[in-house]
Amino acid sequence: MKPSIKGQRLIATFLFGCLLFNYPLLALFNVPASVFGLPVLYLYLFVAWALVIALLAWLMRTGP
Repeated sequence: MKPSIKGQRLIATFLFGCLLFNYPLLALFNVPASVFGLPVLYLYLFVAWALVIALLAWLMRTGP
């Protein structure tokens, strides 16, 4: 059985999300600074989370 390209893209998105929320990248943004009054780490977490959700929504809307 041949796996679909959409399934492969979803797996790649999952691995990308795991990479975004893993230690090395989180440590880069754990600095005592703020952007618009928000700590950089919190801002990174929310932006990365929104990016993964938007990417998944885009993948599910597009065709095979």
